[in-house]
Amino acid sequence: MGNPDRFNRKSYSYVDSNDDYDTDRQGFMSGSIGRTLNRIRQELSPGAEEEVAREYRITREKTVAAVRFLLMLLIIPILAQTLSKHLLVSPIVWQVRGHQPASVFLNEEIKEEAFKELASFEETLKFEALITSAPPLSEEEKEELVKEKAAELAEESLAESNNAVSNVFADLIALATFTFTFLVGRGALDVLKEFLSGVTASLSDSAKAFIIILIPDMVVGFHSPHGWEVLLEGIAGHLGIVANASMISLFIATIPVVMDTMFKYWIFRTLTQISPTTVATLKEMDD
Repeated sequence: MGNPDRFNRKSYSYVDSNDDYDTDRQGFMSGSIGRTLNRIRQELSPGAEEEVAREYRITREKTVAAVRFLLMLLIIPILAQTLSKHLLVSPIVWQVRGHQPASVFLNEEIKEEAFKELASFEETLKFEALITSAPPLSEEEKEELVKEKAAELAEESLAESNNAVSNVFADLIALATFTFTFLVGRGALDVLKEFLSGVTASLSDSAKAFIIILIPDMVVGFHSPHGWEVLLEGIAGHLGIVANASMISLFIATIPVVMDTMFKYWIFRTLTQISPTTVATLKEMDD
């Protein structure tokens, strides 16, 4: 007839599974009904409108605080750099460096540019004397014109050199101002993170994937090396540093690649957990 113990165990197991299923189903139905009733009760309560208005005011205050903190991080350092340069740093630099001949050229690039322009001016005088019917200039007149042009170029070179020195100190002041602003408003950093997270979450998966593809392409894309060259040469000119082609090439060959690798690692480790649908859309768009 079979083993009764085995039959009892099977029967017991079967009955327990049905009981658990019924219990889970009843718990799910009762929880769902309870949540629905609770939501209806909250919507029909007399203070429902006040609660919605209060939540809206809190959200608006957080948004205003986040935007204000972001604008402070952007505007205050720029104002500090501009005002300190024109009102404080530049007068001191002009006072210290003065108009001494040794202070005219801050680097070889400024000197070579001035010499090229002076040579071009002399060639222009010679060319004009050959093609015009006016009486030729005497050697004394030519020398006087060249002296005037040289003095003009010296003033321009000195102003460019002093401007570069002023930029260095003004940028340091702007950096200190940014750090101070960030530390003072550090309490608003969480609000700013929440605001940026909300803005990001409001984007569609396609928009997120488009932005994610665009950023790495701008950093290490086909045209990005030319952009890096222009950016680095501009920074060097801003600080009065001679742009080194070898150093720029080395920077372009390493730093953007490292940034792109870190960005892809962030996508693999973090974005996969936060928004897997965005990662799936990203793979489809990339393929």
